[in-house]
Amino acid sequence: MTYKNFTLETDADGIALITWDMPGKSMNVIDMSVMDELDALVDAVVADAAIKGAVITSGKPAFTGGADLTMLGGLLKGYHKDRTKDPEGAARALLDGSRRLSLIYRKLETCGKPFVAAINGTCMGGGTELALACHARVGVEDDSFKMGLPEVKVGLFPGAGGTQRVMRMTDGQAGMQFLLQGQTLRAAKAKAMKLIDETAPAKKLVDTAKKLIKTGVDPVKPWDKKGFKLPNGPIYSPAGFQFWPAANAIYRRETCDNYPGARYLLQSVYEGLQLPMDLALQVESRYFAHVLQTPEAAAMIRSLFVSMQELNKLARRPADQRPNKIRKIGILGAGFMGAGIAYVTAQAGINVVLIDRDQEAADKGKAHSDQLMAKAIQRGRATEAEKEKLLARIDATADYDRLADCDLVIEAVFEDREVKRVVTEKAEAVMKPRAIYASNTSTLPITSLAEASKRPKNFIGIHFFSPVDKMMLVEVIVGRKTSDRALAMALDYIKAIRKTPIVVNDSRGFYTSRVVMTYIREGLMMLADGVPAAMIENAGKMAGMPVGPLSLGDEVALDLAWKIVSATRKDLGVAYVEGPLDNILEEMVVKRERFGRKNGKGFYDYAGRDKALWPGIVEVVGKPKPADAFNVEEIKQRLLVMQALETARIFEENCLTDVREADVGSILGFGFAPYTGGTLSYIDRMGTAAFVDLCRKFTRKWGPRFKPNRLLREMAKANESFYGRFPPAGEVKARDAA
Repeated sequence: MTYKNFTLETDADGIALITWDMPGKSMNVIDMSVMDELDALVDAVVADAAIKGAVITSGKPAFTGGADLTMLGGLLKGYHKDRTKDPEGAARALLDGSRRLSLIYRKLETCGKPFVAAINGTCMGGGTELALACHARVGVEDDSFKMGLPEVKVGLFPGAGGTQRVMRMTDGQAGMQFLLQGQTLRAAKAKAMKLIDETAPAKKLVDTAKKLIKTGVDPVKPWDKKGFKLPNGPIYSPAGFQFWPAANAIYRRETCDNYPGARYLLQSVYEGLQLPMDLALQVESRYFAHVLQTPEAAAMIRSLFVSMQELNKLARRPADQRPNKIRKIGILGAGFMGAGIAYVTAQAGINVVLIDRDQEAADKGKAHSDQLMAKAIQRGRATEAEKEKLLARIDATADYDRLADCDLVIEAVFEDREVKRVVTEKAEAVMKPRAIYASNTSTLPITSLAEASKRPKNFIGIHFFSPVDKMMLVEVIVGRKTSDRALAMALDYIKAIRKTPIVVNDSRGFYTSRVVMTYIREGLMMLADGVPAAMIENAGKMAGMPVGPLSLGDEVALDLAWKIVSATRKDLGVAYVEGPLDNILEEMVVKRERFGRKNGKGFYDYAGRDKALWPGIVEVVGKPKPADAFNVEEIKQRLLVMQALETARIFEENCLTDVREADVGSILGFGFAPYTGGTLSYIDRMGTAAFVDLCRKFTRKWGPRFKPNRLLREMAKANESFYGRFPPAGEVKARDAA
């Protein structure tokens, strides 16, 4: 038999080498054709008496990125189509389809001949489950090795045996963290957890795997033998009574029970570990099929897998622009933000000119990269040679003339118009004519900043999030005169540094900063309403936000929030309406100098990593009302509805023009409850009419800031959804709807 995705070669020792190398793809993924061929390959190995065992490896730099989740979309589409006329048949078809990979892996595991996985590079999701089904695993002995089961991050859980095999192979606590957090393991950690058996250099990887077979890999797994004992002992044992209540409590604390994927993962493990493997896998499959049907999984798969992949492939890039070869980047400002941009740029192999007011400040910015690389070396994620190579790419200087051959210059100085004007003029005086200039501003309109430029067509906004090395989103802001060439350069750069871009039109605060300020503002308004501070913070986390609004205010910096409010008040003049927000920020920042985490005092008092709510909050807002005077569910809704409502307003104003960017940007940019799929998916799931009714209810109760905008009212009348009215297009220019 010939295979499209695999090759099968048997050596003189009777060991088959199965090489996975999908044609036309940069990475192997598991699709229907791969499942068909894996099934046939197991049969072929078993049927050939000359084959003693098999090694599975990849012909690409990575082992696999995991399953193609669009397969699951097809299964769900069929289920929803058939369930009204034949609910039992539709459910059975969904279960059978979703567990097929699990059955293939079990077939491999019990076939009677040893299989060894030779894992080169990244091995994720269904690929990790394939490796775990093999009888031994060898991982490549370098930094390219990454093993993970990240399904919980897209609303699912490992449904091809991952929950059962991990917990039978490793320590219970480490295993649950690996599964519930969707951790990515390096080789040393994977070996310590007994999820791989050996490591070897890339050139000896396959030979090491073959050697394991020659020395006698047992083709019968421990759990298929009589007398097998779980690493942590039985569920119902003294150790079990300590472990499982704690595991459930941690799950509740970390997820607030918002994620069915995580909930049923825990359930699957708990029930499955009490059963023989075949029954345990049935339990896992049934819970997996159930999770597939949840709206949370559908929303998370759409936003965090499908939409994010499309944006990462630059779905918003102007189609008529040539690709840019970016060789050198200039960065103006070597503070925390500028230094972070320099690090991720140099990490991508691009040369950097890092400029500040004097050499000492520039050197301090470069030292940030030194510190980050030193930490990476301590964690085994980098070498001294890689550190020196990265630092050599960063030219720290006070000399603007060094910008002469830069393709792109990014300004990352203070949020002050005059400071930005000065550095813009100094940079443009030496930049080459076709170089692009970008401002890393979080709130100031790009069109107005471009007034300091002699070439506004080459002026664009590139808004990074802090800390730059960890935050995956970058917001690109198109000014009134920004050219498509500038947009293409910005997107090509963001792809080069491996981050996710969204493109928005110009406005004050753009998208992310504007919405995140409404979350912080709503928390402050609740303080003014008499809601206890602890209740506000807990409700924010229960709603699905990473931190409460007061904590986020501290992280963003209260003095920055005050500057934004002051700048907005100045720009709007008599049209600006003051409220409790202004009073609270003025009390905190101007009168008490509580700036947030940056100076160790804000709504919280900080001592290193520890923090506690500041007792003096009552001095600013007065004594709170009793907690039972407020409805927790309503507080949660207020926090989410306000952010979703502001997103709908931004969409109506054509600052946002793509539903994918609204959802992906809200999750990656400010942590909007991921289980909802994002701000617009939150509205669509509730239904526009129900959302508008809730906004009207809150308007009557809490004020006009909750008044639904015209677009929402129109959509509610027509019973329209955002994804129905504004279906994502492959390539849409940011200004098309402006």
